[in-house]
Amino acid sequence: MARHVVVGKGPVGSATAQLLAERGHEVLVLSRSGGRSTDAVEHRAVDAADAGALTAAVGRADVIYNAVNPPAYDRWTQDWPPIAAALLQAAERSGALLVVMGNLYVYGRPSGPMTPRSPLAATDVKGRIRIRMWEEALAAREAGRVRVTEARASDFVGPTVPAGQSHLMRQLATLRRGPRAWVIGDPDAPHSWSYVPDVAATLAALGTDPRAEGRAWHVPTTPPRSQRQALTDLAAAMGAPPARVSGVPWPVLRAVGATNGQMREIVAIRHQWDQPFVIEATETTEVLGLTATPWDDVVRATVQAVPAGA
Repeated sequence: MARHVVVGKGPVGSATAQLLAERGHEVLVLSRSGGRSTDAVEHRAVDAADAGALTAAVGRADVIYNAVNPPAYDRWTQDWPPIAAALLQAAERSGALLVVMGNLYVYGRPSGPMTPRSPLAATDVKGRIRIRMWEEALAAREAGRVRVTEARASDFVGPTVPAGQSHLMRQLATLRRGPRAWVIGDPDAPHSWSYVPDVAATLAALGTDPRAEGRAWHVPTTPPRSQRQALTDLAAAMGAPPARVSGVPWPVLRAVGATNGQMREIVAIRHQWDQPFVIEATETTEVLGLTATPWDDVVRATVQAVPAGA
């Protein structure tokens, strides 16, 4: 039985830990706040940015998953480097495979569907940080220090995703009440949405299939749906009035960003919302045998996140 250590207990970390436990693996979840251990999953508290503490907490491991998600965009330059370095050290010391939960920021403004072979061309701060993390991991691998692989997904959707972590999920309560939903960017631009159980399944596959090591993989995702289309589908599934969707003008968002660091960083990645932003994961399906959950099933599961009285 392999020992899998999941660092981070947000929606992705928790779903991955549960899936690995269901498959019979020994699972330890490390997070800043810890948690209540069960027969299936052990929880411990640790600061992921403290290399010594993290390495000690990991101990013996076959696989380590980086499912950390620093929430404040405007603190990524401070938060990510020590966490990434600590995870590399823990993987090196334990001899574990490091499986990284990545994102699409590394590609910058796309000129078409993004594949794992697309150039890492980001120019914004967040994208450059993620590129540097991946390049440092690959350099450590080239030096023979670690084994590494990465999963990349688009914006998360699913019943466990907090509204504060998803542009789509934060609109669900609005849809239930019936007022207009104001979204970032062009409401009609095609956009990919990654279902958290599909993300977890991809991470688990990367951690258990030797063919996955040494490169990045995309999470299988259903065909793109614009924000208007997605919110219309979710409203219908909730039995709510037809969705009324409008985009907040970029000048308004830029004005807010003048005093709000989080919004300033969102404006810096406006390309994710003002044009098609589509993920392509054919290789993951062909090589690893993973497929996306059908969109209708995603919608049905996602509306469970909205309290009946909301």
